[in-house]
Amino acid sequence: MDNGRLHTVKSLELPENVMLLFQPPYCPELNPTERVWQHLKRDLRWEVFEDLEQLESKLVQLLEELTPEVVAALTGYDFILDALSVAKLL
Repeated sequence: MDNGRLHTVKSLELPENVMLLFQPPYCPELNPTERVWQHLKRDLRWEVFEDLEQLESKLVQLLEELTPEVVAALTGYDFILDALSVAKLL
């Protein structure tokens, strides 16, 4: 969770297998999702698409090509791995 001022909720029920990790606000470089998007955008950078469906198709292809190892390498920040370890989820 990015602790952004507008990203709040009064009550939230989480499944047992979900753990929230809080980050400083305005730090997208700490957001694992941003790293995945950065990786995907490298393959989209110089592409020109005729329409939105073509872009969507390419994006689906790139997502299907992501392996668990690539995702782990992109998102495996020390602070996340430490939190998972403390929670005995790693």
